[in-house]
Amino acid sequence: MTGHDQHSAPFRPEPTETDPLGADPAHSDPLPGTLVDAVVIGGGAAGLNGALMLARSRRSVVVLDAGHPRNAPAEGIHGLLGNEGTAPGEFLARGRAEVRQYGGLVVRGEVASARAVDPSADGDLRFEITLADGRALTARRVLVATGIRDELPEIAGLAEHWGHDLVHCPFCHGYEVRDRAIGVIASLPFHAHLALMFRALSEDVEVFAAGVEFDPAARERFAALGVTVHETEIQEVLAGPDGGITGVRLASGEVVARSVLAAGTRMTPRLDGLDGLGLALEELPAGMGQKVATGQAGTTEVPGVWVAGNAADPSAQVGASAAAGALAGAHLHGALVMADADAAVAALAPQG
Repeated sequence: MTGHDQHSAPFRPEPTETDPLGADPAHSDPLPGTLVDAVVIGGGAAGLNGALMLARSRRSVVVLDAGHPRNAPAEGIHGLLGNEGTAPGEFLARGRAEVRQYGGLVVRGEVASARAVDPSADGDLRFEITLADGRALTARRVLVATGIRDELPEIAGLAEHWGHDLVHCPFCHGYEVRDRAIGVIASLPFHAHLALMFRALSEDVEVFAAGVEFDPAARERFAALGVTVHETEIQEVLAGPDGGITGVRLASGEVVARSVLAAGTRMTPRLDGLDGLGLALEELPAGMGQKVATGQAGTTEVPGVWVAGNAADPSAQVGASAAAGALAGAHLHGALVMADADAAVAALAPQG
């Protein structure tokens, strides 16, 4: 690499045929022992699309995939043109194969620590990433695409239905639960909007809102649309012999029959092991959680670190996350292009 000494030059893998093992989520490429242009932390839609842009730009890139995709329980991806109904596992398998096709590496592993270290002799940035098993690599730039955690209301019997009869997004799952008996669990006043979104998909919607103060306008809308609001706390979620939801039992003992539950979640970025990067967080509106603070194309206040996908935009669906990853990857490559050009100029400058 022009402007870098031989011992620190990033490896340059050549494109290969699509890896037939790309469909195996447990398959892991070997971690390179030499400097890489970029490490992508997170192997979901954002991370893989960012890596694809970098690999196609002939950048050495390693994707570190902990194997915890947010949409793993879902049966299919929806609202993404060309991939309608595709199983999440299949979508990610194709993405891994495409990244590998252009020489990118996908390594299975949990990140234990990530930090900036001393720059190169010519001032280029360096980051050291250590995995939980002790393996480590050094990269010039970092793209964080780790996604978020969804914190559900603490109700007995609720969590096990996540991604099936318990949904959170009317765009991701709404059509599949249309015309069914839907119960919306509201834990914030903002969830009145969530209830109205599901009411557009079914005429049989009831809201469970113990301790939540809806404004008069929200209650007026509920009344006009025939949406019943229960003020009593849910004691447990009931399931039938097939494991599907049949209803909820309230603290009063009343059982309300429902076949689908929708719940807004509190969302927080997955940043395990990434404290050393010093990423800034900001609060989401209406008490919905937190996100990583980002600027244009996923830039952060930390030089050399980009963030894309749900960690930066918790409401983004698969398509939007993938697009954000592509934009961040392109921007990251552009930054490396300028760093390389400046290093080449410096190398030609008279010494002394």
